[in-house]
Amino acid sequence: MDLSVALIRTTLNATAALAPRLAGHAAFALFLRPVHRSRLRPEERELHAAAAVERIEVHGTAVTTYRWGDGARPVLLLHGWQSRASRYAALIPRLRALGLTVVSFDAPGHGESAGRTVTILDYREAIRQLHDRHGPFEAVVAHSLAVPAAVLALRDTAKAGRLVAIAGPGDFDFFPRAFAAGLGLGGWAVPELRRRIAAVLPPGLEYPGLSPVHRPEELALPVLLVHDEDDRVIPYAESGPLHAAYEPYSARLLTTRGLGHKRVLTEPAVLDNVLGFLAEPFPVPTPAR
Repeated sequence: MDLSVALIRTTLNATAALAPRLAGHAAFALFLRPVHRSRLRPEERELHAAAAVERIEVHGTAVTTYRWGDGARPVLLLHGWQSRASRYAALIPRLRALGLTVVSFDAPGHGESAGRTVTILDYREAIRQLHDRHGPFEAVVAHSLAVPAAVLALRDTAKAGRLVAIAGPGDFDFFPRAFAAGLGLGGWAVPELRRRIAAVLPPGLEYPGLSPVHRPEELALPVLLVHDEDDRVIPYAESGPLHAAYEPYSARLLTTRGLGHKRVLTEPAVLDNVLGFLAEPFPVPTPAR
């Protein structure tokens, strides 16, 4: 076991027995902070340099945004935890070839953006601002943590014609559970993280509302789910609740094998399916129930 992980586990579990509020505060601070900031890869540099770069402010943090194209037919790309917008380098040229404008951003604490922490509310605010500037979007493509963030924003003020959700969780509660399990924290950790997350939510938004399966009728748009059976970060089983929730609204599930959590973003066959989904004629909307 990594010595730093073992030290964190021992320290937090021991602190929780004596000072639970202090342990909860420390665990929550770690929960919000990416351990690594992904760097630009050599194969991404040319595309990264070709983007129109701007800055927005999200809850006091400078966030770097990107645009490839003239603004016509915008598609929003959302990266996941400890990732960055440039990880979509294999997809962006294909979207441009269809005449789509690509819009994206590095979340706080990621890529070229400032900050050291990020929340789903930061994602929602960045999406809102980009929607005000470029939307409505023809589509939103989201990976991992960005899947519940995308759904939250689309249930709120952002509008899109369809959604591609790649390797996303079926429940936001997956994240505190996975965090606690990864560090080996005791039974105190998950309820404490839930409590602290709920405490910082704005009026009108409760903890269950962070989950992408919450009130699917409020989204009611075509969804392509993509998940790999060998995903060790967000297990394939998490796709089940998502598929069940959105199947009444023209959702389909693309299952892959051997790609894991990250390679699914660059596999040509997956990208072909994503492009095919985005190029389909818009279906007749299913009325909300």
